[in-house]
Parts: sequence; C-alpha cells; structure tokens
Amino acid sequence: MTPKLILSIGEAMVELSQADGPELWRLGIAGDTLNTAWYLRGLLPQTWRVGYLSRVGTGPFSQRMVDFLTLEGIETTHVSRDPMREIGLYAISLDHGERSFSYWRDSSAAKGLADDDARLAAAFADAAILYLSGITLAILSDTARTRLKAALADARARGAQVVFDPNLRPRLWPDNATMCNAIEAMAAESDLILPSFDDESCHFGDADLHATRARYLGCGARHVVVKNAGGPILFGGSAGDGLIDDLTPDQPVDTTAAGDSFNAGYLAALVQGVDCAAAIRAGHALSRQVIRHPGALVREAIDAAR
Repeated sequence: MTPKLILSIGEAMVELSQADGPELWRLGIAGDTLNTAWYLRGLLPQTWRVGYLSRVGTGPFSQRMVDFLTLEGIETTHVSRDPMREIGLYAISLDHGERSFSYWRDSSAAKGLADDDARLAAAFADAAILYLSGITLAILSDTARTRLKAALADARARGAQVVFDPNLRPRLWPDNATMCNAIEAMAAESDLILPSFDDESCHFGDADLHATRARYLGCGARHVVVKNAGGPILFGGSAGDGLIDDLTPDQPVDTTAAGDSFNAGYLAALVQGVDCAAAIRAGHALSRQVIRHPGALVREAIDAAR
C-alpha cells in the first residue's frame, strides 16, 4: 500500500529556549506547524508520510532546519529557497510554566511560501491531509493568503482533508477584526478545526465552549474540537458531538507546543481508526507529557505515547 501524506504548512524558525543556568540558551528548530509535523512523524507508522511546506533562505541556519527535518524523517521536497531572505528566530521566556515569546521574523523567507501557484499545486497533489494554522495565514500577504486558500480548495475538491488550528496571535495581524475575519474564512474551508478556548474567548468573545463550537460550525467547518488548556474538551460536527470532562490536568513546566502536540496526538489516533473521543484522550495524554519538559519538541513525550 502506498503511504499517505500529511503535509504541514507554515513557518519554522530557530528557537532559543532557556537551558540550565540563567545565561545559557538551547538552540533548536521549531514553529507551530512544524511542531505538529514532528510529533506526527514520531507517532505514526511508516504507512503515513509526513512532509513540510515552507520557504527558507540559503544560509547555514536555513540549512540547519532542512537537515533537521530530513534527520527526523519529515519530507522537505516542498521546502523552497529564497536567496534574499532567511529563516526567522524566536526566544521563549518562562514565568511559572507560562511562556512568552520574542520574535525576529520580519524578513522571514516563509512569508513567500505561497507566492507560486504551480509550487502549491504540485505540493498538494498527493496529500491526503493538509494541516495549517492561523500563524500560517498571518505571515502571508493578502494575495498570498488568497492563493493558498484557492490551492487548498482545489485539493479538497480532489479528496484531501484540510485541518486548521486558528492559533490566534494578534501581534501578527494589523488588527483584531482582520484576524478574526481571516480565521473564520479559513474555517469555512476546513474539514476539521482545532481552536483553543482561551484564545477564542479573548478575541472572539465566546462565552463558553459551546459558543466556540457553534460559531465555527456556523462558519462551515465540518467538525470542531475545542481545546481547553487541560479542562473539559467539547467536540461536534460530522464525527458526532460530545464533551470529554474527566481529563486530568497537569502543572506545566513549559506550555510551549501544548496545543501543537495535542493536535498531533489527536490526528495520529484519528487516522489510525479510533473515534473522536478516544483521539481527544490521545491528544491530551501527549500534551500532558510535553508540558512536563522545557522546549517545543520533547522526545520523552513521544516515547511515553507509544
């Protein structure tokens, strides 16, 4: 059987996270959609391929990213090169397990990941699942965002599924209204949407989990799973409706990639045939392991999930 492809779309960056000691920093490669791809590759059997679509520069840090993906078994066929720009950089600061970020990404090559219609069509041609986030949308120009949405619609018409995490980051958008309009427009083109309630309540004003689910189903999303920072998770749509309210929360060491890893655990379980409720439990279990460790990519979490 030919392996199916999950293609993750977005921006990978050099990540600086605090190591042992106040003046020591650890260098890695991460980014929300890359994090999910990395966890998917670690969880899925070889009957599934995992690829990444992005754009990087030609310097040593960009090459480090490509080499890292290759070493981890993530396909880089659709990582294109920009001779004028470079990979972005961010640093994580922690306060009692909660993280904040400092970014250096204005000249990131990934801003051009959707500048070529033919490249997008070729990348999406054999994908079974296309995964992206609100950050993917936020870094693009209006024209590139429209181009990406059209390519996703074409792929979906051919049978691919589109999975979307809104991952709301208002600092990347000109204003809240622009962000919210773009997110809901993408939700309308999605088979599965994975919002986080704390973000949704803050930026859309949703009163509760039910309001978030209803709003995205009203936009046209086929299925919605509302993440809730370790609390009850509500789902609904094409795969049934329900509330998982017996999940065990954890005291985080670092919440970086909590949602990204949940998405991977959920998707990996779902494509291997379990139902939505069981997939939610798998995603939650993986995320609990991830937040017990510093940094975005935690090998111990994958080992525990296998």
